[in-house]
Amino acid sequence: MSKLLLPLLLTLGYAFIMLRFSIARTKKMLDEKSVHLTDPQLTQLADKMAKALDLPKIEVRVFEVDPVNGLASPDGRIYLTRGFMDRKARGEVTAEELASVIAHEMGHVALGHMRRRMIDFTGQNAVFVMLSALLSRFLPFIGIWIASFLSSVLMARMSRRDEFEADAYASALLLKSGIGTGPQKSLFRKLGALTQQRAEGIPAWLMSHPKTTERIAAIEANEARWLA
Repeated sequence: MSKLLLPLLLTLGYAFIMLRFSIARTKKMLDEKSVHLTDPQLTQLADKMAKALDLPKIEVRVFEVDPVNGLASPDGRIYLTRGFMDRKARGEVTAEELASVIAHEMGHVALGHMRRRMIDFTGQNAVFVMLSALLSRFLPFIGIWIASFLSSVLMARMSRRDEFEADAYASALLLKSGIGTGPQKSLFRKLGALTQQRAEGIPAWLMSHPKTTERIAAIEANEARWLA
């Protein structure tokens, strides 16, 4: 057991140090490659959500990259990519749909997902080391690949859990601020085309995000329960 403990502790320490370094580097990169959101429609909707949360303001920035995405930084700021803003300018998405992205990222921040992902990332490395050591004894050539696969499945499951939780938070916030969940559901229906991603044929337990149909069904189930 002691032979496994030292490598495990060293891996956990290394993972923690690398994660802190990655967070600092990500923050610096986001600061350098982003600008304040100035879109009047979106800022008005963000102000409505801030009022619903009894906050003075929701800090939203535009991250100058082409992919369509939203993200929350470890310090709690919310970002929409330039790719998303360009889609709005072309009429492919609405301001309300982008507001649902802001609400979703707010959910990640409010529910502590950024901190939990730090713990999960470190835990994944621990699982990988333990499984590698164990499986490599019995399967010398493929044990490490099996360990990597199993730890990836575990992280995908945790990520899907976070997405469902952030969706529920966003739904509640959108309802409370008077925007409603319609834009949230309509954006999900568009995401496949917007991001040019296809999930068909990929087992759910390998996906880091839930299937669109499952996310919409969960939103509607929450809405029915809350408004009953």
